[in-house]
Amino acid sequence: MESHEKNARLLYDALATGDRKALDAILDPAFAGEATEGLPFGLGGTHDGADAMIRDFWWAIGRHYRARAEPAEFLALADGGLVVLGRYVGTARDGGRELDAAFAHVLTFTDDGRIASLRQYTDSARWAGATRGTPAGQRALRVVRYDVTDGLATIELDRPEAGGAIDPTMVEDLDEATFRVTHDPEVRAVLLRGTGRTLSVGGDLAFFADAADAIPERLRWIIDRYHVTLDRLATLDAPVVCAVHGALAGGGLGLAHVSDIVVAAEDAKFAVGYGAIGLASDGANTWYLPRLVGMRRAQEMFLLNRVLTAPEALEAGLVTEVVPADGLAARAHETATTLAAGPTQAFGHVKRLLLASQDNDLAAQLAEETRRMTATGATDDAREGITAFVERRRPHFRGRGRTRVAGGSGTEGTP
Repeated sequence: MESHEKNARLLYDALATGDRKALDAILDPAFAGEATEGLPFGLGGTHDGADAMIRDFWWAIGRHYRARAEPAEFLALADGGLVVLGRYVGTARDGGRELDAAFAHVLTFTDDGRIASLRQYTDSARWAGATRGTPAGQRALRVVRYDVTDGLATIELDRPEAGGAIDPTMVEDLDEATFRVTHDPEVRAVLLRGTGRTLSVGGDLAFFADAADAIPERLRWIIDRYHVTLDRLATLDAPVVCAVHGALAGGGLGLAHVSDIVVAAEDAKFAVGYGAIGLASDGANTWYLPRLVGMRRAQEMFLLNRVLTAPEALEAGLVTEVVPADGLAARAHETATTLAAGPTQAFGHVKRLLLASQDNDLAAQLAEETRRMTATGATDDAREGITAFVERRRPHFRGRGRTRVAGGSGTEGTP
């Protein structure tokens, strides 16, 4: 019983610091989480699996609140479980009021002491009362167009007069659109594209020039929200296709980085451009560019403001394919439609494996492959794919019942 309380305390410590490795060590992979219904931002309900609980509940709370769970009492149950009593304290990230809500967590454990499940009871009204405005998933879009047809979600940046520049309205709309994608089980592929002459020139410099003394605060406000969008797309089960035309620069490059397939028009150009305006970098550029194009080319792009043409971007590994400008829309749509007919859950696990390979050693990667290969083997799509191969016919994948894979980022999470 003492070991159960020890692991419970480790859970709260790990969530307070965003320690993903510690969570993996104390949670059973088949962990089941049940959050209070009615929580804002779609947080309530059941989360099947440790990955889903971390990504869709704990890390999601960290995106919307600066909050932590402060346990006060650990009460043993006759069946070996624990009831943990305490309070959630903090504030909402949208400038809302203080959060102060009591909680009760019922924890169960496996035979080896790992946490098998958590059932949460808390006052959802207090959580909602700490926020301002309409919760994600219900907000109207203004500069982003969103549509889902036959499993394909299209997210279209629609600020042609500003070159698709990223301003507060744009990041709010991208946050809303990617929230919808993440929580819609019918979505099996995503297509990112833009209107006007360019996909995105990056941050809207006019927004920052209007208040020079407040540049750091404005940068932080936009970047925090934009990075949520990028993280969602990078770790979404559904594959993401990005269609690039005109310019793609600065933080806008992040949309291509987190996509799985990037189709570029022959006239597309790629640049970071931060040095020209005296800034460092955002949009995951410093993580992806050295891995995609190599350290030397990345240094050249950052320090010498090197602009890559579409053929150069293809050669460097920044894009997947280059097509004539007048054929970009059709080719990107065709690719996204093909992916939407694929095994969505398997795609999600492959995406996560490829990301993990950047940092894992061989032993860790082999263990991760074993875990995710086994998980996909239990899906209907795997059974259909194997049967279709044996019967020498094309498989008909459904991609349903998918779980969102867990990302390695996120801080200030809370149970």
